[in-house]
Amino acid sequence: MADELTPAVSDSAADAAGPEESEEPIKQRKNGLYPGVSEELAENMKSGWADTELRDLRPIPQAAETAARRAALSARFPGERLVIPAGNLKTRSNDTEYAFRASVEYAYLTGNQTEDGVLVLEPRGGGHEATIYLLPRSDRENGEFWLSGQGELWVGRRHSLTEAQTLYGIPASDVRELADKLREATGPVRVVRGYDAGIEAALTDKVTAERDEELRVFLSEARLVKDDFEIGELQKAVDSTVRGFEDVVKVLDKAEATSERYIEGTFFLRARVEGNDVGYGSICAAGPHACTLHWVRNDGPVRSGDLLLLDAGVETHTYYTADVTRTLPINGRYSEIQEKIYDAVYDAQEAGIAAVQPGAKYRDFHDAAQRVLTERLVEWGLVEGPVERVLELGLQRRWTLHGTGHMLGMDVHDCAAARTETYVEGVLEPGMVLTVEPGLYFQADDLTVPEEYRGIGVRIEDDILVTGDGNRNLSAGLPRRSDEVEGWMASLKS
Repeated sequence: MADELTPAVSDSAADAAGPEESEEPIKQRKNGLYPGVSEELAENMKSGWADTELRDLRPIPQAAETAARRAALSARFPGERLVIPAGNLKTRSNDTEYAFRASVEYAYLTGNQTEDGVLVLEPRGGGHEATIYLLPRSDRENGEFWLSGQGELWVGRRHSLTEAQTLYGIPASDVRELADKLREATGPVRVVRGYDAGIEAALTDKVTAERDEELRVFLSEARLVKDDFEIGELQKAVDSTVRGFEDVVKVLDKAEATSERYIEGTFFLRARVEGNDVGYGSICAAGPHACTLHWVRNDGPVRSGDLLLLDAGVETHTYYTADVTRTLPINGRYSEIQEKIYDAVYDAQEAGIAAVQPGAKYRDFHDAAQRVLTERLVEWGLVEGPVERVLELGLQRRWTLHGTGHMLGMDVHDCAAARTETYVEGVLEPGMVLTVEPGLYFQADDLTVPEEYRGIGVRIEDDILVTGDGNRNLSAGLPRRSDEVEGWMASLKS
């Protein structure tokens, strides 16, 4: 990784500017091999560069949808200035940063994904005027483009403000001027907190936590029902995820020779080739690790005869993620006890999916799946019935552990800030997308179950779209029934 000229720069947008725009000059790294820049070199670097402005750009595919989302936001908060930041780069170690992912609220309303961006809706008449504030192209006159750690020769070209306006359909301005504008602003203001400390500091005497939370909640609830663009992106994410699962099955022999990390790396390759990233840390849990709900260490052995619980999802370039789980026999065949437990979870999932209907209570699919699992636990003698008593006391949760699903979208656990009455206590509507993912987990040290159960964990998860007359399984491309899973695995290895 090159390190010769990178200066020490802060995470704020203002500090990325050169000395003409910032109080601090561009600084050299303490232990860089070049002590400075001669006047001759500085002058040489100013000229001899071709015009690279892009003049044939077209609006992003979701421009109409993001405009409609901003209109809905405007209607909800008339007469108020609304500030939605993308966020800043975060340091991973010393002078390296984590890969940037814009805040969901910002990306949902703009389609833009660049660091330091801020969307501002200024009240105008009966509505709002939107402006997207971004870093402009690196300055070639002051050397920022090659001396700054975030200059174009170091991290790549960014769009000019003119290009950005064409792409996103929003007037674009220099974000380095925004903090001063916000400090001088009058009237009611709301900001989405937690992403940009500099922007929040500029508004510190103008906002309240209660009002800002109302903004965050509205933007979370706005995503409960997906538009056609979002549904298409979720289907893309799922389709790539299906191919990622196929990739994993084809290399299980190599995983056996190494570890769960081979599985993680195999799926990650598909995610990076066809999408932006994985939508969350992949759970590649072999053997007893399947009983740990969020096993993301992925450093354990992969053994023939054990099960592999693979919970993973590809995230598209527009941030929509799949969330799919299959529990696979590593050698291609379920043992008798593995199949018994797997089939119970499959039956529970079937009941849960059938309960996903427009007009149904959100809780219905969870209750349906839990009832089936509880019936099996009572039938197997693992808990004393009757079933109604077990459900009332929640005794089945020793082995079922988690809820049966969640909303899905730009966050893997989407719409998390929504009010309880509109989410968990709400009603399903066409356009909602949720996971249905029952599971049974018998911990390796659970002395309340027969030894043959211990260390077996099974979860089956699919992404379900609520339609006008029922539901559609977006991840139906992956087999679920135990015999179909075995046949699918055999076909991929032949």
